[in-house]
Amino acid sequence: MSSEPEQPIGKQVLATPALRPGPVTLTGRFGRLERLGNGHAEALWQAVKGHDRIWTYMAYGPFGDAAAFTSWLAGRVALADPYSYAIVDAEGRAAGVMALMEIRPANRVIEVGHVLYPPALQRTPLATEVQYLLARYAFETLQVRRYEWKCDALNARSRRAALRLGFTFEGIFHQHMIVKNRNRDTAWYAMLDSEWPARKRAFEQWLAPGNFSANGRQMASLSAFNGVAE
Repeated sequence: MSSEPEQPIGKQVLATPALRPGPVTLTGRFGRLERLGNGHAEALWQAVKGHDRIWTYMAYGPFGDAAAFTSWLAGRVALADPYSYAIVDAEGRAAGVMALMEIRPANRVIEVGHVLYPPALQRTPLATEVQYLLARYAFETLQVRRYEWKCDALNARSRRAALRLGFTFEGIFHQHMIVKNRNRDTAWYAMLDSEWPARKRAFEQWLAPGNFSANGRQMASLSAFNGVAE
């Protein structure tokens, strides 16, 4: 018998690869997510034009005109990673974009990113609902075990959003990227499959009709349901 001390090893996990995201339509009470297509370009351009600040922490944009934006969008439509979805409001208008990216089926890991929220979408129930719909799809259909959120460490709004949505801060990767000729330190967040039932419950409590007043204002915050200090 070996006299070597026993080495610690990780617990056994299901090794079946996760599924890759597909062209699904995920429908909620306030709107839906659907596969991004070239047909969304006009409505999205109307939503983003003149709002240069929404592009500050993106690796692309702002765009000078509709033609430049439409060309960029066509490039996103063609990509399998990131796999982009249009956020569509209750009136059927494309209101924003988000994507699943860094798709690693063998490790059952995926990231939500390229979140483009024009001002009209920000701070709306739909903006939160689509985060719930995509997380539920990732955990319950694709069967990921780790759902990531990463952002520029200077992007305070994105960092607050990650905590509000139920992600856990894991640290800063310094000098992680060069974006638009500037240094980017990246803040890493994650949500695990073991945490999803509680996060799902918080989302559903927040989205419940009883959590909104007659004029549509929230009664209790999602941060409160997730136990996060505001």
